[in-house]
Amino acid sequence: MIGARTMLAALTVCLSVGCITTVARAVAEEEATLRQGHVYVEEEARDVLSKMAAKNRDAPGWKQHAAAIRKNILRGARLEQLPPPCPLKPFRHSRREMDGYSVENIAFEALPGFHVTGNLYLPLDTDKPIAGVLTPHGHWENGRSRESKQYLSAAMARMGAAVFAWDMLGYGESKPCEHKHAQALRLQTYCSMRAVDFLLSLGIVDEHRIGITEASGGGTQTFVLSAIDPRIDVSAPVVQVSAHFYGGCVCESGMPIHVHGDHKTNNVEIAASFAPKPLLLVSVGGDWTTNTPRVEFPCVKRIYRMLGAENNVENAHFPKEEHNYGPSKRQAVYRFLAKHLGLNLASFQNEEGAIDESYVTLLKTEELAVFDKSHPRPPHSVSDCAEVFKLLGVKE
Repeated sequence: MIGARTMLAALTVCLSVGCITTVARAVAEEEATLRQGHVYVEEEARDVLSKMAAKNRDAPGWKQHAAAIRKNILRGARLEQLPPPCPLKPFRHSRREMDGYSVENIAFEALPGFHVTGNLYLPLDTDKPIAGVLTPHGHWENGRSRESKQYLSAAMARMGAAVFAWDMLGYGESKPCEHKHAQALRLQTYCSMRAVDFLLSLGIVDEHRIGITEASGGGTQTFVLSAIDPRIDVSAPVVQVSAHFYGGCVCESGMPIHVHGDHKTNNVEIAASFAPKPLLLVSVGGDWTTNTPRVEFPCVKRIYRMLGAENNVENAHFPKEEHNYGPSKRQAVYRFLAKHLGLNLASFQNEEGAIDESYVTLLKTEELAVFDKSHPRPPHSVSDCAEVFKLLGVKE
């Protein structure tokens, strides 16, 4: 006869295996709904767009589908239920006045003790409500201090906007969570939502003139936030919206925001769900946006046309350029945002009428740092990533 102790051990192993099997099955089911990286070859992606378009032939049908897209992004990213927004407690220092704009080092609390770190660029004249622009960065080293980011942020501030540039999760001064965390999409998107809160908390930003733009992974943040946060008024994702490439990082496609049950969508439709608000797609020949003029943009433009807003969507395509946020791309965005946010483009043009970025003073990474020896991180800062997600409502 088997002893009681042996039976108990066997039962424990059986239950453990059952639990492991259940967890493994749940993980496998979620992974089956993920669309990551190069999901299709290019021509397959075109066919998928065509089939999706056939299901949404009129404005009422598209509006219903767009509502489902927003709902399923929130569900897939686990953003349906959020904690009450905590006080931002902004920490600001080292304001410097430049040629037509200022820049200062900023942190605020997205969650109690969890800081979003970045830089605030302002026009020197802020006597009346001004536009606000968010610039999340992509997967580049020195994200918010790289030259293209400083040019972009300073230029738009000189043109009359309050511009906030901040660290992607786990980059720069963003602590303590690693960027490759399985729930990165959720936390990073929540931080973007709180960045809107921060801009509005300044008391000088017009709540009806808020834009967002960035490239690559920052482009994904741009079109995802635009889809789910109704406070965004103008959107310009750069070198990212593609029918065949869904984003290769967990912060872009590591949670099931594209597929749930019978619901299926892609990044092109997510970007288009912003309609009828102004949308600029910036694309190049040197990455996965190479087909935008003939594949993605016609699909998006058809949706805007159905909604009677065809003039609100544009594509700036640079067939000989690579995957970055270079000068020509920035100039296209400056013009688009100036048009739709009421910015003063002339303030950044030279005597010949060309956009001139020589007004910008580039600062070193350490000069843009929020926390240093003179400005230490507050003692109540959360130092454990599991605690951060607990505050957000995620059980690890």
